[in-house]
Amino acid sequence: MLSKVVRARFGTSRPRTTGTEHQGNTPVNSNSRTEVSGGGNAGRVAQTSNSNRTIVPREKPMLPALNETNKRQYYLEHLASFRDVSNSSKPMLFVKKLHLCAFVFDFTEPTKDVREKEMKRTTLVELVEYVNSGAGKFNEAVSEDVIFMLSSNLFRTLPPSRSGQEGEMFDPEEEEPMLEPAWPHLQLVYEFLLRYVVSTDTEARPARRFIDQTFILKLLELFDSEDPRERDYLKTILHRIYGKFMVHRSFIRRAINNVFYRFVFETERHSGIAELLEILGSIINGFALPLKEEHKVFLTKALMPLHKPKCLSMYHSHLSYCVTQFVEKDFRLAEPVLKALLKYWPVTNSQKEVLFLEELEEVLELTQPAEFQRVMVPLFRQLARCLNSSHFQVAERSLLLFLNNECIMSLLSQFRSALIPVILPALEENANHHWNPSVHTLTCNVRKALQEMDEQLYEECLQKYNEQRQDQRRADEERDRTWEQLELAASADIDAQS
Repeated sequence: MLSKVVRARFGTSRPRTTGTEHQGNTPVNSNSRTEVSGGGNAGRVAQTSNSNRTIVPREKPMLPALNETNKRQYYLEHLASFRDVSNSSKPMLFVKKLHLCAFVFDFTEPTKDVREKEMKRTTLVELVEYVNSGAGKFNEAVSEDVIFMLSSNLFRTLPPSRSGQEGEMFDPEEEEPMLEPAWPHLQLVYEFLLRYVVSTDTEARPARRFIDQTFILKLLELFDSEDPRERDYLKTILHRIYGKFMVHRSFIRRAINNVFYRFVFETERHSGIAELLEILGSIINGFALPLKEEHKVFLTKALMPLHKPKCLSMYHSHLSYCVTQFVEKDFRLAEPVLKALLKYWPVTNSQKEVLFLEELEEVLELTQPAEFQRVMVPLFRQLARCLNSSHFQVAERSLLLFLNNECIMSLLSQFRSALIPVILPALEENANHHWNPSVHTLTCNVRKALQEMDEQLYEECLQKYNEQRQDQRRADEERDRTWEQLELAASADIDAQS
């Protein structure tokens, strides 16, 4: 059964994405019924865009109160299969099965409610297969029941994140994440939500009354789940919502911004930053030109500060893709991007420095000479510090910028009179004192490339560097002599007093 569900996920026609408003997922008791916007009246006939008509039963069951008493009543006996009832009875059975699956179970105790858990799982499989069997399953009248079932299963309190010493020692790249114990049910619920969002029956205008901003915010909260399987579903679903519900696009971008702000400036802990950036990478790729001012503000205020947290390696590839997408769309953004990289450049974290150098190379390939000229001196001063790094990977990666990238060498050649004097001292220090043989070899290769670029300028800079070294050596000797004289004077004074 489950294999059919998985095939159904990837075998459908290309879906459209968007977000819907959700109102009315509050359960009511068995003696009353809460009317929900878009819930539909009894006997309503909903017509889909494909001209398929779904008849909603006149006596549609009321939303159940989610308590233990109702749970026992609902799970006393199995509901009939869709294959065993007539077509006219299927809409009523569809609603009953949605209500049945709205009840949740505790998976922390494997031996508790085993029969009921399996009953719910098979019912969820039936629901997914039913909605995959053809058009006409979703309409405005049953949206209330659909969202009720989805909300009761998905919107829950996540386990507390690791804190204190445990949080400091946890390495997501090395250790296994905490998997969601209720995943046998949640996977099918997420699959059902995905089918609901991408279905051609789910039209954006009426559906946005149920998938509203509150629904989207609750989905975003679930991105902090440690289970990568859940985050993968959330990524796909939110992307589809963004594409289908145009009315929610601006809100979704702002909500993701707020997640980033809280992560950078408050917690520095969030499990779903990579997935959110992956969604944004696709969104940024679709931005129209010229870029709106709000998109530029998003780059400088939300994306670039993400270089600050120490867990950058967990999401850097997606972040770098987003940043380079902006620069590729508008080359004038290269200047603020390069300035931000210099602002957040790590001082003591060598692993982050290597990541920064990789991103710097990608940005410089898209940078025009005019933008490069405005930041070239502080940028090459930082590169000079990287060349002299005692960490061989940092030094090696910075040297490879000059040896393997024609764009960077072209910019260097164009502004060599200003830049060679900046990096030549670092190259000479490496050639004379660096401990790593590979770094020493690469340094000699870069020196040779600079000599071939402009031998006269190189010799002038080298001569000036040697003169500065001699002056520095004389200053050091003079300082040492001064200290020796002070020490002798102090010793003589002590002897005289004694």
